[in-house]
Amino acid sequence: MNDVAVIGFARSDRSVTTSAVETLVPVFEQALAQAGLGRREVDFWCSGSSDYLAGRAFSFVSAVDAIGAVPPISESHVEMDAAWALYEAYLKILAGEAETALVYGFGMGTAGDLNRVLALQLDPYTVAPLWPDAASVAALQARLVFEAGLISERDMAGMTAVRVADGVSAVVLAARDRVRGRPAAWISGIAHRVDPQGLGERDLTTVPSAAAAAHDAGLDGAVDVAALHAPFTHQESLLRHVVRAGTYLPFETNPMFAAGLSRIGAAAAEVMSGRARTAVGHATSGPALQQNLICVLEGLEA
Repeated sequence: MNDVAVIGFARSDRSVTTSAVETLVPVFEQALAQAGLGRREVDFWCSGSSDYLAGRAFSFVSAVDAIGAVPPISESHVEMDAAWALYEAYLKILAGEAETALVYGFGMGTAGDLNRVLALQLDPYTVAPLWPDAASVAALQARLVFEAGLISERDMAGMTAVRVADGVSAVVLAARDRVRGRPAAWISGIAHRVDPQGLGERDLTTVPSAAAAAHDAGLDGAVDVAALHAPFTHQESLLRHVVRAGTYLPFETNPMFAAGLSRIGAAAAEVMSGRARTAVGHATSGPALQQNLICVLEGLEA
């Protein structure tokens, strides 16, 4: 089995074009340049995006033009945040089926009424037909958190949503033999877990799936830096009970289907730069922190 490290990261909040190619190409170039790899040295490509957000089937196929599919490539896709595409690529390298991978995510959250679109992920029988918007579901959770005494009235008054934006992100992974002395953030543990879909089937004042993922990823203490994916500010308070860190990197924009990968990349960048010895990147998906992924990163000698 291989050790796996992050060796490159790039992102952009530039508006995503219809095909996403114009936005992805410079981000790929930046991530690969940091990793010291050429495009043809990438063994596996994996993306995260959403057909229903884009409004057309197989929308991710258009992004393959940014890769260059000749000569033939090994490529895969997940219909969710690209943090889960990173998990797939990590397993691919861990199993010895690839030595390098480029993971990318892209989404155009401003293309339509995102609050209405996100209602499609709710329980199709009891909740989705009511068309509650994402902000209302988050407000319900914030009210419960306040009533449980986990945040103050002042905090409650300041609860806001992180600005939704278009954007893309890319992370380059490599097995130990391909790191070759480059700055690297080694993945010492990664796991994801999911809570029940029904809002009444779980305690919205805790995040059980995040705690379970942290445990399975081997996170057993505080880290130097954490990059949390909290679409609403009250959710960061909940996540800080799970991930304890000396410093929490600010989360300023929320490009759909790229934000979680960007948080892992931001945490890895702190380790690669030497500013942190240990870091955690976190990603979430679904309403009210339903599904969570924890990636523990360390700066180890290659």
